[in-house]
Amino acid sequence: MKPELQDLPLIDNSGSHRFELTVSHSTAFMEYGDREGALALFHTEVPGQLEGQGVGTALVEKVLAEIERRQRQLIPLCPFVTSYLKRHPQWQRLVAPAYQRWFQPAPQP
Repeated sequence: MKPELQDLPLIDNSGSHRFELTVSHSTAFMEYGDREGALALFHTEVPGQLEGQGVGTALVEKVLAEIERRQRQLIPLCPFVTSYLKRHPQWQRLVAPAYQRWFQPAPQP
């Protein structure tokens, strides 16, 4: 995560079922919900003016840290989150068992 984003607070806007990260008066967010006893991450959105600045990555990292802090499991339904988890397998420990197969290597013929 870029140093300038580390100290920004992650807001859990539970009324809207989304985590929010405000940068330069613009808010990136990740929609979530409770599913099967885990926290399902549905969609991540970064405003155009923040794209390419590492805001999406910072949001994912902050959300994963929050899920771990809460001792919850994760259901990664958002393609951005799934892509992040494939590049950072150390976070796959949070993925609910039924969804772990998404991160297993394909069997070789």
